Amino acid sequence: MDSAHTELSISRQCELLGLARSTWYYEAASETAENLRLMRLIDEQYLRTPFFGSRRMAVWLANQGWAINRKRIQRLMRTMGLEAIYPKPRTTVHASGHKVYPYLLRNLEITKPNQVWSADITYVPLQFGFMYLVAILDWYSRYVMTWRLSNSLDEMFCLEALEEALTLCQPEIFNTDQGVQFTGRAFVGRLEYAGIAVSMDGRGRALDNVFVERLWRTVKYEEIYLKAYRGVAECRQGLENYFPFYNRDRPHQALDYRTPWEVYQGSGKARIAGKKRLLAGAS
Repeated sequence: MDSAHTELSISRQCELLGLARSTWYYEAASETAENLRLMRLIDEQYLRTPFFGSRRMAVWLANQGWAINRKRIQRLMRTMGLEAIYPKPRTTVHASGHKVYPYLLRNLEITKPNQVWSADITYVPLQFGFMYLVAILDWYSRYVMTWRLSNSLDEMFCLEALEEALTLCQPEIFNTDQGVQFTGRAFVGRLEYAGIAVSMDGRGRALDNVFVERLWRTVKYEEIYLKAYRGVAECRQGLENYFPFYNRDRPHQALDYRTPWEVYQGSGKARIAGKKRLLAGAS
């Protein structure tokens, strides 16, 4: 990266390297080593018990030997983008100020690829900081269409992931939670412009987006927690290695032990061609 390059802008250099524009401004998170350790523990427990709010999380941490003030836990969970899963009054939905789209997936039979895509963001712990990861997932096949890393919870890296995914194909329905990254006019407007039906989870009901939640559990326990990335470059490289494995090599029990790529492609010929391309890319 060269900020003084006379022909290539920073945005163009990031694009050529496959990096989010915000990566150029990345600085290590300013949390203390103790807070980073707490955030890692909270993240691990949240995957097991997503219904834990700050009170229950404080009790659980105290049982692990961490006598932590609840307000501190609340701040850390906000920083991580974590919220306990439970039904909330409808008034909280209207108070948010954005247009509320209906949840279109209830009792819907998912029968084919590109019928429903979902997007979600998760917290990624690093040894000396943290990042955020967004992924777009095809519900039928569990195939990860695209993903992006960012050092902040802005909407730009979500938009970049969406734009890349739409160059591959287009779903009938796109489902997200009601996070500000997905409810802004830029993100929703892009979906509507493409003629895609917008679906949103009920506020506080992350299990409406259950397949992405399962993806996060898989990615974290099979890759992120095992590798304990030191920094951003190591994290990016690890995920660049893992997602192709997840998509093309990792059999899923829920898919009759087929891979997401095999199910997404559909036909036997497509599966064989995909495996040939994968082997060619690895050689």
